[in-house]
Amino acid sequence: MGTAVVKANIPALSMSEDELMSVLKNSLYPGAGTESIKMVLGYCKAAGLDPMHKPVHIVPMYDSKSGGMRDVIMPGIGSYRTQAARSGEYAGVSEPEFGPDVTEDVGGTRITYPSWCKVTIKRILKNGMIAEFSATERWKENYATKGGKEKSIAPNAMWYRRPYAQLAKCAEAQALRKAFPEFGAQATADEMEGKSFDDSTVIDHGTGEILQKPAEKPAYTTEQFAANLSKWQSGIDAGKLSPEKVIAAVSSKYTSSEAQKASILAMRPTPEPEPESPMEKHADFLAGMDGTNKDEPF
Repeated sequence: MGTAVVKANIPALSMSEDELMSVLKNSLYPGAGTESIKMVLGYCKAAGLDPMHKPVHIVPMYDSKSGGMRDVIMPGIGSYRTQAARSGEYAGVSEPEFGPDVTEDVGGTRITYPSWCKVTIKRILKNGMIAEFSATERWKENYATKGGKEKSIAPNAMWYRRPYAQLAKCAEAQALRKAFPEFGAQATADEMEGKSFDDSTVIDHGTGEILQKPAEKPAYTTEQFAANLSKWQSGIDAGKLSPEKVIAAVSSKYTSSEAQKASILAMRPTPEPEPESPMEKHADFLAGMDGTNKDEPF
């Protein structure tokens, strides 16, 4: 069974570009700039999607490199659903399965949300068998923040009102990317809502999984290293630490140099002082008896 995307006859794309752009700017994308609308049209033409169904969204995102906002075109969950249905191999989707509810204050806002959501997509394979592709997404890893000047971590209005539905869409999008990787691995607007456009967010093009690059850790300074040497030595002497544990603890928050790691690995328990022999222990007393103790006043 073929997996090529069917190029449907789309009446909207037969309109003149100026006419279509006017319709989109005044109905589906009010307030959007001309260049952003052109990007929408280019995306829809390339994917064979009807722009009047709003399969993609114009998402204003903060660009940390330019220090300002810019529009990014991202597919909605409907885009992935449409492409899967057109493939002829889409065999349905499960009802969302939610984890236990969690009630807590998030950024000063009291909210109840599902800890996780699991969605399964079914695909008909070439041999006729039906394979299942599941994805589990966690609310805390996906919810969109209010942000703003205060950089609030509270959920925005949509994620506050619809914590279950929003998370379900993220889980379904992830499952669709796993089941149909040939349709692309771009994150949906729901998944990227409230996030910054920088180098911290990447997508595994093999699985479609959205990953976060770990933030670069600061260097462990010479001053910090020198200040903690005696503490580490005491811990090693007491049997509470090992060089490997020290390196692991430092590496969890900082980037240490190879020289620092080598110095830590060379650390060993301080040898116990050898016990004094009986002769050494009573040396002063014996010296006094034979008259050789020069400190005696007599």
